[in-house]
Amino acid sequence: MKTTMLKGKLHMACVTQAELWYDGSCAIDRDLVELAGLREFEKIEIYNVTNGERFATYVILAESGSGTISMNGAAARRVQMGDRIIIAAYGEFDETELADFKPKLVYLTEENKVERSTNTIPMQMS
Repeated sequence: MKTTMLKGKLHMACVTQAELWYDGSCAIDRDLVELAGLREFEKIEIYNVTNGERFATYVILAESGSGTISMNGAAARRVQMGDRIIIAAYGEFDETELADFKPKLVYLTEENKVERSTNTIPMQMS
């Protein structure tokens, strides 16, 4: 049996562009793609913290070090520049892979600079 797990995420990324008339996708700074363990053309889920929208698209690469997070095509209608979003990718793992599995979690500032990177989320307290 396989289990679907969060593989990597960019947490609280800030949308820098919304390009309606560009190939549908999400352009992400290449450095951030690598840090979160994502791949070009990989399916991603977008969770817009600012407006509550949730949708899927795929990764395309933007210039390294640019801080670019651009929603393109139909996805551009789901965001505004400056919106804070979570970009998440999931993978399917079997029991042996899960034994050593650690997600790549990258937390970003409003300027899409890395605030911290980890592989755990603290337990939520009541």
